[in-house]
Amino acid sequence: MTILFICLLPSVNVCAAKKDKDKDKITIVLDPGHGGKDFGACENGAYEKNINLAVAKKLRDMVIKELKDVDVVMTRASDVYLTLQERADVANDADGDLFMSIHVNSVDKKTPGRQSTKGSSVYVLGLHKDQDNMKVAMRENSVIELEKDYKEKYSGFDPSKDESYIIFEMAQKRNLGESIRVASDAQNAMVDIAGRANRGVRQAGFWVLWATSMPAVLVELDFICNPNSVKYMTSEAGEDELAKSLLKAIKKFVERRN
Repeated sequence: MTILFICLLPSVNVCAAKKDKDKDKITIVLDPGHGGKDFGACENGAYEKNINLAVAKKLRDMVIKELKDVDVVMTRASDVYLTLQERADVANDADGDLFMSIHVNSVDKKTPGRQSTKGSSVYVLGLHKDQDNMKVAMRENSVIELEKDYKEKYSGFDPSKDESYIIFEMAQKRNLGESIRVASDAQNAMVDIAGRANRGVRQAGFWVLWATSMPAVLVELDFICNPNSVKYMTSEAGEDELAKSLLKAIKKFVERRN
């Protein structure tokens, strides 16, 4: 069964058609997580999908203004629903050089002290180092359950079952080094510029990171279950500082590529 699963999936992240682009320009793909009928985490009067989009749009505008030789592609620029695979397809079709997916974190409602849980973290594709990483990946991957016949579309992948994650353990590591560098730069900047508590760079099995054929990171800005964090993330100042933090990481990526 595992062999069939792995044989079916390469066409998903390798064979997407590439559109022509200016080869002298670097293409950054920004992916505001969730959207439309997929609200993401909802708490303290806020929807994750809206926070993700607001920060991503500010980041897009900053990149356009400050990095003249960089193209920016958004997987979504409004409140629309996209599947995880459609997000990856946008990035692959654009022949992206870097994929950055923007999210907001949360913890289970039964977790003690959840309203004081805080801090940013940035994920790259890899092995689950602990159960917390696995829970975050399962929560983010679970959006595929909104799709009809998702098990057929994703070749049997079940986001709630540990055994499905074997494909991420076997994924090619050719982009991992640069992904980790971007993740580290983004995490450090969110601590230094946005004043977020440091929850570190982590590895976990996110479908959208596996399905993109370029360096890719998934950013968790802070925790929506924390009222103070929500107040910050939904403020103009918070959106600006978080966007500036991610911009710093993108600038360093562009410098390395040039």
